[in-house]
Amino acid sequence: MTERAAAGQAADRDAIEALLEQYFDALHHCDSRRLSEVLHPQALYATASDGGLLTMAMDAYWKVIDARRSAASQGFPRREHVQAIELVGGDTALARVQCISPPKHFDDVLSLLKLDGRWWIIAKVFHYDLVPPEGA
Repeated sequence: MTERAAAGQAADRDAIEALLEQYFDALHHCDSRRLSEVLHPQALYATASDGGLLTMAMDAYWKVIDARRSAASQGFPRREHVQAIELVGGDTALARVQCISPPKHFDDVLSLLKLDGRWWIIAKVFHYDLVPPEGA
């Protein structure tokens, strides 16, 4: 790998890490406006955690986020972890992340695309488990 390519990958990784930071913060505060800055308007939202396939358009997802009581407003600290970021070529990446927003623990597989010079989450595919209450 050339120095230029390595520098480009480092810049892409930094940009993706910043995007993930905004993603986590927006989820923690249930801020659909900030979330819409990182999730592409045509992004795929998909889970099978309840036993069947659930998909949702972003407009519907924003309403879910706006109706949710945020973890921040309940006094819960942010709890997340970036497990891996994999760059695939110059315009595609994959991130595996975990976050807890009581009562759920989420494992997200996020597909990202670089469009017009900036990174977007283009697919949010996830699994969740219920988090036991504190002291249980």
